[in-house]
Amino acid sequence: MTQATSSKYELPGVRLETDLAEKYPDYDSGEALAEASRCLYCFDAPCTVACPTSIDIPAFIKSIATANVVGAAGTILSANILGASCARVCPVEVLCEGSCVYMGWGREPIRIGRLQRYATDNGTDGVEFDRQPDSGFSVGLIGAGPASLACAARLAILGHRAVIYEKSEFPGGLNVSGIAPYKMQAPLAIAEAEFVESLGVTIKTGVTVGVDISADELLADHDVVFLGIGLGGDSRLEVPGGDAEGVVGAVDWIRRLKTDAGLSVKHIRSAAIIGGGNTALDAAREGAKHDGVVVVPNTLVKEVEVVDGRVSSLRLVRAEDGKPTEMDRGSIAVDLVVVATGQARLRDLVEAFEGVEIDQRGHIVADAETGATGNPKIFAAGDACNGGKEVVNAV
Repeated sequence: MTQATSSKYELPGVRLETDLAEKYPDYDSGEALAEASRCLYCFDAPCTVACPTSIDIPAFIKSIATANVVGAAGTILSANILGASCARVCPVEVLCEGSCVYMGWGREPIRIGRLQRYATDNGTDGVEFDRQPDSGFSVGLIGAGPASLACAARLAILGHRAVIYEKSEFPGGLNVSGIAPYKMQAPLAIAEAEFVESLGVTIKTGVTVGVDISADELLADHDVVFLGIGLGGDSRLEVPGGDAEGVVGAVDWIRRLKTDAGLSVKHIRSAAIIGGGNTALDAAREGAKHDGVVVVPNTLVKEVEVVDGRVSSLRLVRAEDGKPTEMDRGSIAVDLVVVATGQARLRDLVEAFEGVEIDQRGHIVADAETGATGNPKIFAAGDACNGGKEVVNAV
């Protein structure tokens, strides 16, 4: 997808993410052709079955092999409107590429993710959709992340009016603010949101539901409302000193890395990442151990030790079955503590809509196939329902 040279969503020109290269370089046309030519174009393609959005993978690869890049992009985007970002952030090794028939023969799988990136980067601008006439039906969507963007794009193609309300100044959700730069950088995600806008979708940024517009007003303005709200803020480190200066949430840390011109790490000599999931690795760096990151398993933070209001070190204890023991593991000096232990749920926002239920885990209860909730005018999908999965699952 071509990143727009000018955009109404202006990111700061100087951001830490611009100093970090993406992990994989783009294919050039020769490399893409060579890789596409390896594909066997399986009739009952296991790669397509493994894709949550059911992209016809052999078809788009065949288009690349015949130099029809726009056709390849069209095949991808008709199934997954956020195909450009998913090409970068999907765990292809356990989805499409992990299901490639070559894997069963002990050979390298087709590099589907990189081919999808090549197609969407170079062919999207030529893709046109056959939009249906105006239906007169209106949908308000809360949140401008992958779930809402995908939903709104499909609605617009079907002729419905789709208006997205986003509290941030940028559309894209975690694609803009939460994906580590070595996977994808913010301008691509914004360009993707603008492509969705070009289909007739309206995106209103800087609008907080419950503050700038109420739930009742949304229901009055639209025939139905879609909750694509994702998850809330980072979970807190609930130990003494856990609110000291220098203790930050991982998602917020990555957001500042990608969008805040004022963030500097020049004073950081040693940092601790609390957690061991994907977000923790993103905050540290993929290939963390190779890059010198020390992984300390079976350990919990007992206390954040503070000097003059700022974190100075962490007091650690051994953990067994995820619970602290009395076995002291000493202290480590740190200048920054990044908490990557999950995100909160947006209960207050959900509870503003009568009839929408939340389960014991804080997830919105919605039909897995239709997105219907207990309120016939409210639908929901994405991380708010599944608790946080991959971008492609939200799409």
